[in-house]
Amino acid sequence: MAGVSTGQLDRDMAPDMRARDRRLRVVEVGDARARLVVEHDLNGQSGKTTHTSVVRLASRAFELLEDTVDEDPCYLAVLAAISAVHCPDASPAEYARAALRAIRDTGSLR
Repeated sequence: MAGVSTGQLDRDMAPDMRARDRRLRVVEVGDARARLVVEHDLNGQSGKTTHTSVVRLASRAFELLEDTVDEDPCYLAVLAAISAVHCPDASPAEYARAALRAIRDTGSLR
């Protein structure tokens, strides 16, 4: 499912978990379920393994804190290119051209 990947870090937004600041790292993503490891839990046990549905993990029930795409060199190049053209009157075409140039420069698109 789009939006859920191995390595991402999420905060559990369930009402009983918010105060605990429970953060979970995705260690495996299957067709319907994901396996997670608790990295931080004020009233719980870090290192504990748990599971949840991939659909729930991609919903507002969890807040994405770290996405694995954030460290991809192509993503960073596209982000920098878009930031360079950003201004109040920038057009969608200017953003698209900047992104395409960055992708071509990184060799991700041929």
